[in-house]
This record gives sequence, structure tokens and C-alpha cells, in this order.
Amino acid sequence: MGALKLAAAVAVAVLAHFVGMALLPEVARLVDFLLIVVILHALAGRSLSALFLGFAAGLFYDSLASGPFGLFGFADTIVGYAAARIAQRLVIQRPSGVLAVVGFASALQQTIVVVLTYLLLPSAPATEPLWTAVARAGLTGIAGMVVYLALIQGRRVSEARRRGRMSRLRLG
Repeated sequence: MGALKLAAAVAVAVLAHFVGMALLPEVARLVDFLLIVVILHALAGRSLSALFLGFAAGLFYDSLASGPFGLFGFADTIVGYAAARIAQRLVIQRPSGVLAVVGFASALQQTIVVVLTYLLLPSAPATEPLWTAVARAGLTGIAGMVVYLALIQGRRVSEARRRGRMSRLRLG
């Protein structure tokens, strides 16, 4: 993904987060749009850029959250790098595979945040219940799969338009 497309994807994720918070705060709290961008970028297999994107997205999410600063930055860095390394070894092209990877990444992110909170801040208030983490992983996975399907459809439409233009150029 080019730098301009990646910046546009992050901007759309941030916009979706803010619009979601304004319209449906519960759903926006349960779906991590920035993590979806990180994982879909990591599926290209670029470890270093996925690591940096995870770091930036996590720090941005930390700035939006009310918890300690840096927890999501650390968690998203690990998750982005791990997803890129997995994508280097496995071919993940089916929507069900994307659902599994994004859902697992969200669960891993939540696990890292909870472990870091308990290790670094033992006096911190209790985290959300387990069902919230499971719902967050499931809803983020489903949203990631929907975005992946939309991207595939967009590529197909773009390729069909390009072929149509090329055939008109050859005839004319």
C-alpha cells in the first residue's frame, strides 16, 4: 500500500471512530478501526512498516482513550509486527482468514493491554469484563472482513474500468 493510500486509510479510520463515537458510542468502543488498518496493512507482509504503523495507531488510540498513555502503542506495535510475520509465512486471502487474523489480533491486543496494566499499574482499576474483550475481538474481526471484502470489490471494479479503457484505446 502506498504512503498516500495508507494515510488516507488512517484518516478514514479516525473519521469512522469519531463518527461512531458521536452516533453509536458502544459500537465505536467495541470496534477498533485503527487496528483494522494496521492488520490489513500487515497482511502485505511488510514487518517494519506494520510495526511503525501499529506504533503510531496505538499512540493515537492512547491519546483518545482515558487510560495510561502508551499501553495501546505497545500492544499495537507487537500486534502489527506479529501479523506481518504471520502473513509472510501464511497466505491469507480468504475473507474467513482475514476475519480470523483480525479477531485474533484484537484479542491479542486486549490481552497485552490487560497484562501490561496489571504488571505496570497494579493499583489501576479493574479492566472491562471478559465478554467485552470477546465482543471486541469478534466485532473488530467482522468489521475487518467487511473492509477487506470492500477493498477486493473496489479492486475488481477498478480493474474492469482499466480493461474497458484499454480495449477502447486498441479499437480507436
